[in-house]
Amino acid sequence: MSLNIDKIRSDFPALNQRINDDKPLVYLDNAATTLKSKPVIEAVNQHYQMESANIHRGVHYLSELATQKYEDTREKVKRFINAPKKEQIVFTSGTTAAINLVAQSYGKTYLQEGDEILITHMEHHSNIVPWQILCEQVGCVLKVAPINDDGEVIMDEYLAMLTEKTKFVSFVYVSNSLGTINPAKQMIDAAHAVGAIVLVDAAQAVAHMSVDVKDLDCEFMTFSGHKLFGPTGTGVLYGKEELLAKMPPVMGGGDMILNVTFEKTTYNRPPYKFEAGTPHIAGVIGLGAAIDYVSELGLEEIAAYEQQLLDYATNSLDNIPGIRFFGTSKHKTAIISFLIDDVHPHDIGSILDLQGVAIRAGHHCTQPVMQRFDIPATGRASFSIYNTHEDIDTLAQAIHKVKEVFV
Repeated sequence: MSLNIDKIRSDFPALNQRINDDKPLVYLDNAATTLKSKPVIEAVNQHYQMESANIHRGVHYLSELATQKYEDTREKVKRFINAPKKEQIVFTSGTTAAINLVAQSYGKTYLQEGDEILITHMEHHSNIVPWQILCEQVGCVLKVAPINDDGEVIMDEYLAMLTEKTKFVSFVYVSNSLGTINPAKQMIDAAHAVGAIVLVDAAQAVAHMSVDVKDLDCEFMTFSGHKLFGPTGTGVLYGKEELLAKMPPVMGGGDMILNVTFEKTTYNRPPYKFEAGTPHIAGVIGLGAAIDYVSELGLEEIAAYEQQLLDYATNSLDNIPGIRFFGTSKHKTAIISFLIDDVHPHDIGSILDLQGVAIRAGHHCTQPVMQRFDIPATGRASFSIYNTHEDIDTLAQAIHKVKEVFV
């Protein structure tokens, strides 16, 4: 079954607008955040308009309805990533919060001075800085597996860096700045062979491919709602049951307790132990609607269509003189990072914006990647289910306009 792109585009109201002297919007900044569909917007609006109540605490109708919808999303996430139990699904404000939670709960409790944490050179800052903070706190050592000129982890180097000192491995499933799809299963199996715990950052993966935590067998996995056509401020941490059970909470307050006295507090069971305070209820309900939307389309169909977009875009842009690509792995999602001659990426982004084309220009929160390629930044076009060949043609025309202005 192929995707009905016209129908999909009609589901995203933002695509109907015209900007900058009546130019139709071409949205190619999906790796930063995806647009929101009508079902997601309607689900959020429904909560705020008709069902706005706190969850888990009330016995009245609205509270019970909000609680049911909130917990329904937990079940949807469980099925979406093939987790064994819904109690293994912790709601957070996003991938960044989830990684920090693991670092400050599991890491600070169970890692010791001299233990090694292994990441890769392509990590987002949110999968670097929390581990640096942890290393400063407990004396761990942060190791970094290098990448090659195509933007791929050098597997021989990665495997050689796994030793009996390696206690934790954390890596991105799909690079947000290069598009590279890492061989996650191979990397996890190798880490387990030396007894390491593994976290997979799937923020850039879940909207483009199937992520199966049972098959991966990772201890932790994280993703953000807003990169899955869901609301901002929502995210998921999946954890193996036995680890979540023994990890201490990192925030205290309502909903993460069973009983409080001035002498002692008894904590709630997972996942609630990690969900202190009133959560982003409407956002989580919206995330459930986003998962329904993607699941109905089918991740295999999405992956196949986006591969077509990537192939078409690569061939179209490769014909432009002076363009350079960064992230040329044969296994990648629909992300193209590029430079044009000596034009600064911010200038590229500004000229493209005047033509109605939205890309991202900068270091994409992966400054070590930019340092690896000895560049300050790139332009990044990232594609999604509502993009078309016509969008790519407009992008190519806009890049030619950049060359007219600056070259």
